[in-house]
Amino acid sequence: MTYTLLDAVRHYVEANANATGVAQTPVPGLTTIRSTTPSGLIHSMPNPLICLILQGTKEVTMGTQTYTFQAGDSLLITADVPTVSQITKASVEEPYLSIVLDLDPAVIAELSLQMKPQQVAEGMPVKAAERTDAEVVDAALRLMRTLDFPDCAPVLYAQRVRELHYWLLAGRHGAAIRRLGWTEGQAHRVARAVAVLRADFKQPLPVDQLAATAGMSPSSFHRHFRAVTSLSPLQFQKNLRLIEARRMMMAEGSSASSAAFNVGYESVSQFNREYARMFGLPPIKDVEAVKGWAMASA
Repeated sequence: MTYTLLDAVRHYVEANANATGVAQTPVPGLTTIRSTTPSGLIHSMPNPLICLILQGTKEVTMGTQTYTFQAGDSLLITADVPTVSQITKASVEEPYLSIVLDLDPAVIAELSLQMKPQQVAEGMPVKAAERTDAEVVDAALRLMRTLDFPDCAPVLYAQRVRELHYWLLAGRHGAAIRRLGWTEGQAHRVARAVAVLRADFKQPLPVDQLAATAGMSPSSFHRHFRAVTSLSPLQFQKNLRLIEARRMMMAEGSSASSAAFNVGYESVSQFNREYARMFGLPPIKDVEAVKGWAMASA
């Protein structure tokens, strides 16, 4: 019997998933996901990543664009961008299953220098549905198989992650991924500012300061930041604050006012308005709706 990547992920996530169906692996940046029911809308600001959809269907929206991914497809996100995702096809008999790997710019840069020079693609940070290359599937399976042998971690994990990055660069996603390792590229410079925003999003961050971090003039920085993330720096920071506030209310039971102040808002009424604009409901009603959905799905 052939042992497939679907088998490996199913085996691992069923044994290790938390209450939300997520199983973090010992490999840094490698996560497996399982869901037996369609999900509600999930707002997030993920790091650059590749997600291999192995079973079920998922929709991802960025801005006005919505992409549908199904079994055998790869979801590639090449920049820190706000996304809205939803698992649309999942059941107890055929749960949604996927494997997610955070992309490592350092590994990408090293491999890109050793590989045959190729085009570096610009464009949207979320790629439309693409079929996953067979070599990528094989490399991901070899990485998953190492999880059955914990003692091999110091020897094989980094090697297998590097191999998976290689096949991603060599495959149909290569041109889009390569720009993550292009240290002189605009996307890489914007990423330096994004790292500051992620770390200090609760504090006021002048555009001049962020532009200096990126090594650009303020006007050039604003233009390139929007091109890479689809948002202005101020909108990006606001989305980070709202997503974190929602997490605090959902996961920690924080009140709306407490969450608002903890993420840097000075006005609760402003927080409530912007929260409702982003998530479709005021904070209290949104929490109630999500809890109701979770109970119905249990």
